[in-house]
Amino acid sequence: MLRKKKALCLQDAVSLKGKGQEKKSRGQSTIEYIILVAAVIAAILVFSPGFRTAFQQTLNAGTNGMQNMALRLSSSRPNK
Repeated sequence: MLRKKKALCLQDAVSLKGKGQEKKSRGQSTIEYIILVAAVIAAILVFSPGFRTAFQQTLNAGTNGMQNMALRLSSSRPNK
């Protein structure tokens, strides 16, 4: 008897679920899938050898450019 009563309460709660809740759940699951797909793509890019090499070359080029500019600026300043 108690189990039937609990089951009825659960069914009542499910049937009272509004349409707004359905949309919210559906939207939430869509966002979760988008995040999951983005994470998988990011992992593939990070761990692929071509991406790693290109990323390191880009960082090196940026670092070298900043070093060269710093040297040019320090050599162009008059000494006090």
